[in-house]
Amino acid sequence: MARKQGSHSDITGPKVREAALRLIARHGYAAVSMRQLAAEVGVQAGALYNYTPDKQALLFDMMRDHLVDVIESFDRADPKTDAQSRLRAFVSFHIRYHLPRADAVFVAYMELRNLSPENFAAIEKLRRAYEDRLEAILRQGEAEGAFAMKDARITTRAIIGMLTGFFTWYRQEGRLPLEEVEAIYWDLVCKAVAR
Repeated sequence: MARKQGSHSDITGPKVREAALRLIARHGYAAVSMRQLAAEVGVQAGALYNYTPDKQALLFDMMRDHLVDVIESFDRADPKTDAQSRLRAFVSFHIRYHLPRADAVFVAYMELRNLSPENFAAIEKLRRAYEDRLEAILRQGEAEGAFAMKDARITTRAIIGMLTGFFTWYRQEGRLPLEEVEAIYWDLVCKAVAR
């Protein structure tokens, strides 16, 4: 297959990543071949190597970029005030940031097993950095006397797990609007840290 007219790295590169994300989210990393990905993008399989060294690097890059953007976006959204306000901002941010990125969320959490050990360590470090932001909020709440919990680290992971689970079932056309579902999740988080 000849190179498509108008095909450029700034156009094709993002198409490769979008197609990879979509295919991996639907079929799983192990089931998606570079040949299948090339067909989805409309290029020859060998042309993919102009955009990524291999499938492992592509998976790692997608996960890393997602997590870096999550962290940077939350840092901009964090009101950096009292713990209660910061926790509310975290809950809202996590839901609203991830909702339109369901494929990225799925890949970032479900495909960890397919990373090489060194890539796994790098992604775990980024995941921990995001978790650390929530844990710091919870510890601030303890210091302010607003929150009580037996273990802030476990509570952090439980809250993130609950919030991330939202994306497996929520549908915009469902019986409750997003604002109501978000309010219910906020109530659940409040109960998890209540004094």
